[in-house]
Amino acid sequence: MTEEFDATKPIYMQIMEKVNKKIVRNEWKSGDKLPSVREMAVQTGVNPNTIQRTYSELERMGIVETRRGQGTFVTENEEVIKRLREQLKQEIMSDFVRNMKELGFTIDEIVASLKDFSQGEGV
Repeated sequence: MTEEFDATKPIYMQIMEKVNKKIVRNEWKSGDKLPSVREMAVQTGVNPNTIQRTYSELERMGIVETRRGQGTFVTENEEVIKRLREQLKQEIMSDFVRNMKELGFTIDEIVASLKDFSQGEGV
């Protein structure tokens, strides 16, 4: 089962985002083993070198750690996961507010709309 990727963004970054979201959503918990490079390559339909680059970048960021002979695991450092969660929230909020402002909405209108949305059927 291969995935569809956005041609405007490097594939390894898109896979990183998917891994990060799984970690933040607690689908992959602290200490969980990630699929092997080969398994992830088959799952996503990309070259194993792309997955290796993804895992290397995630390791550089402290989000995962590689244990020689065992595989790649989600960090057990809860502070790193909390920072990742906050970072993703900030990125999404920033994009949302920027888009709404481009449409001409004020911050007060955006906040009011969010309140209405969360109280209605939108959530």
